[in-house]
Amino acid sequence: MLKEIEGIIIKEIPYGETSKIIHVYTIDGVISIMCKGAKSLKSPFRATTLKFTYGRFNIYYKENKLSTLSSVDIINPLSKIKNDITLLSYVNYITELTTQVLKQTNDNIYEDYINAILKIESGLDPLILANILEIKYLDDLGVGLNLDSCVSCGSKVNIITIDGDRGGYICSNCYQNELIVDRKTIELLRMYYYVDIKSISKLKISDKVKNEINHFLNTYYDRYTGLYLKSKDFLKKLL
Repeated sequence: MLKEIEGIIIKEIPYGETSKIIHVYTIDGVISIMCKGAKSLKSPFRATTLKFTYGRFNIYYKENKLSTLSSVDIINPLSKIKNDITLLSYVNYITELTTQVLKQTNDNIYEDYINAILKIESGLDPLILANILEIKYLDDLGVGLNLDSCVSCGSKVNIITIDGDRGGYICSNCYQNELIVDRKTIELLRMYYYVDIKSISKLKISDKVKNEINHFLNTYYDRYTGLYLKSKDFLKKLL
């Protein structure tokens, strides 16, 4: 059955001397596709089946089996990302993270993932977009943040800071010498969680606030998710 799917290539696997298998992440999940002759210099698939190509893939679909590629219509080649090592490192990271999240949830996270990548391609800050995804994915990982009250006493007033080791907001009564963050950092954590990524048109956040949110999320992920991602380590070293 010939079928058109829209998605992004998240993995390439060599197959024989001239072919390869691609994994395309779509709104219906990850579909594996055989690309016959795609590694050949003269193949029309050579340039259209590279990792992080976003397009419409016409395939001979086989449910729960390996489908076969018929043609590709590129929606966005993501050239800016592919030609910038920093942007590419961020996209590698959020792709590896998304792959891990997919193993643990039945929720459809495709729209958030693809919209984050398209926003990075358009020039928006990749750190902020990665952090937004990280916050949104916590529920799917089973370790969602309490964004309404102090993690120690449940108070909804006098929140003065956040702490990754303690797991969230801290009020003045439960404060134990944790680093006091900017008030904007506390407010933006909620915005990151609730924002519709597709609707974002600009991101103007100070470096101080960005770094405080990123530090909190790094600590929280290390302590509560149990995930170890090589792409995250590489990203930390790069930056």
